[in-house]
Amino acid sequence: MTDSTASSPLAGTDADAEDLAHVSRQTSVYVYEVPVRLWHWINAAAIVVLCVTGYLIGSPPPTMIIAEATHQFTFGYIRFAHFAAGNILAVAFLGRMYWAIFGNHHARQMFYLPILNVEWWREVLFEIRWYLFLEKRPKKYVGHNPLAQLAMFCFVTLGVGFMIITGFALYGEGLGAGSWADRMFGWVFLVVGGNSHVVHTLHHLGMWWIVIFMIIHIYVAIREDIMSRQSIVSTMISGHRTFKDDDPN
Repeated sequence: MTDSTASSPLAGTDADAEDLAHVSRQTSVYVYEVPVRLWHWINAAAIVVLCVTGYLIGSPPPTMIIAEATHQFTFGYIRFAHFAAGNILAVAFLGRMYWAIFGNHHARQMFYLPILNVEWWREVLFEIRWYLFLEKRPKKYVGHNPLAQLAMFCFVTLGVGFMIITGFALYGEGLGAGSWADRMFGWVFLVVGGNSHVVHTLHHLGMWWIVIFMIIHIYVAIREDIMSRQSIVSTMISGHRTFKDDDPN
């Protein structure tokens, strides 16, 4: 969703209030630090590779009769790319969790939801109406807007976390009993009653969950850059949120 945290109604922390005061004086605010931006693009690249190779693993391409089977390694390369991208995704996710602790308050948004905050839910509903073209004027947000925060938590924090856990469980199954991956993630099969097919199916469905998010995310980011009052795509490149008018509300 959009890389848009809190307009005036949601200025619940001193950091938010400080950001909003800054917005009233300038048209640009530094929001996303370098580690967050690096993670975003590394994560995006890894997910693209994982989705493409994961689809091919689930629906293998036809045999290419260009040489003896012993001289071909096409499917092996597909699996290698999938495993390599999976490891990159996992390491990057751990790094992102680390930076959520030591980075600025915007870096922590992806890992929590203020579900007890009634005003936050009102802002979520407002954003839904805005995306449905039922509101004439969007609100300004320094970090993620509330709906984007909800989407990032459900699709990225939970979704990517789920894919990493089930992915390593399946990897451990291939490595064999007693392997490091089996010892760390073998419990996943116990959760589903020892049925390997269920884990494969859930992992495959998780891929489509991520694909749906990617489509919505790209659409909304471009839409907001055109229609909203703040930068979206360029913010994840420069780290700065720029605003199109002087009204801080």
